[in-house]
Amino acid sequence: MATLLLITILPAFAENIEEMQYDLPSYFSWRDINGTDYTTPIKNQAPAPTCEAYALVASLETKMQYKMGKIYDPDLSEAHLFFYPGGSIKAGYVNIIDAANYLMENGVPDEGCFPDPHRPYDFPFESLKGWENRTVKIKEWGWVEHDDKSIKKALIEHGPLMVCMYFWKDFYYYRGGVYRHRWGRLTGGHVMAIVGYDDSQECWIVKNSWGTEWGEEGWLRIAYDSLWIAEWHGEGTGVMYIDGIYGNLMPDVPKIQIEEPEIYHTYIFGKKFPTIFRKILLIQKGAPRIIGNFTVKVKAENTEKIEFYLDGELKYVDEEEPYEWNLETNPGLHTIEAYAYDEDGDISKDVVDVFVFL
Repeated sequence: MATLLLITILPAFAENIEEMQYDLPSYFSWRDINGTDYTTPIKNQAPAPTCEAYALVASLETKMQYKMGKIYDPDLSEAHLFFYPGGSIKAGYVNIIDAANYLMENGVPDEGCFPDPHRPYDFPFESLKGWENRTVKIKEWGWVEHDDKSIKKALIEHGPLMVCMYFWKDFYYYRGGVYRHRWGRLTGGHVMAIVGYDDSQECWIVKNSWGTEWGEEGWLRIAYDSLWIAEWHGEGTGVMYIDGIYGNLMPDVPKIQIEEPEIYHTYIFGKKFPTIFRKILLIQKGAPRIIGNFTVKVKAENTEKIEFYLDGELKYVDEEEPYEWNLETNPGLHTIEAYAYDEDGDISKDVVDVFVFL
């Protein structure tokens, strides 16, 4: 979710639904192109208001797989695309226009260059050295008129679209089916990626960035007349396309992910539980909470060794799978970083903040 300057409320409905049927299929989805799902796994932006970057990356990753003609789950850096074009957690958003222009001029590297630390505040940042050689760029972007026919055509011609929308309190509690606004106050604005539509259910198929516990395992079906599109800060239509992707779509570098600890989870002597009380004074909201002995576990590919750092200090080097490290530290907030190296010396990293009780 991001704080938007929302100018107008316009329901995305077709003025002439019958005319549309002659020009467009009644169903289309980037999750099912001749039986192939070109979208990438659902992610979780929490607790930061970085939805614009997540929506843009959702579109990019889908288009990358379609262009390559294979499913390989590319993973781009939303944090880089949020902060480098001028995004701010305090401000509550990155200007999606600035982010799109940044994609044209500089591109966005893979997640291993700048992993999302999931922090609810601004912090000093820098992608790994050489990130410029690991980027994906676009040749153009533009706005789409917010009538159903124009959106459907753009989906087919350009790929998943970014949509700025209003949402109400009941949106938080969506668990499945075709969403229609029923109750609750207007909460704010949010940016997501439209990946398809279904005329039989009169709904859009949308990829959100609130994790797999929300909605239909992270996905949304929203009725045509319940998608209330918001202009972006008085500019454009509120529906954006990107096109002409190129660059290093499959960088030959290590892939790394800290699997445990996981954000919004509590570990009691190694046993994992969803964090129930997330808002506790002086404890970082998304940081995993650790009580008792704990082993950090890393998943890595194309990797010769893993270096484990605690608060910037090298603690352990592991050269054999499974890549693990026994965490020992004082109570309080700490940062764990894991660096993966391949045989050519290429580097990727992952990071997670943790709160240790004892």
